[in-house]
Amino acid sequence: MLLNGTGDVIDDHEYPATTEELIEEYGDRTLELPNGTETVGDVLARLESETFENSEDARFAVYSAVSDKAVGRVGYSDRDPTPVGSPYSPDAVSF
Repeated sequence: MLLNGTGDVIDDHEYPATTEELIEEYGDRTLELPNGTETVGDVLARLESETFENSEDARFAVYSAVSDKAVGRVGYSDRDPTPVGSPYSPDAVSF
């Protein structure tokens, strides 16, 4: 998700840093997601104001605030069976 160099600039930023400082500095950077794009500013704007002590905290904040554009199939899980009546259940097939 941060392969366009955004992760590198977050790592190189001087910490501690606030949400607002990161938005001001990197808010226009585009994140390429599996189902579209978002800017770092849009992502961090979803969070409350926070002070990040290090780059790892800032990265985790970005990871946790991306929209469902970062998710493959919404509602999909390869671990659990789809509950009966779920809007995500596949169509029944008769053999």
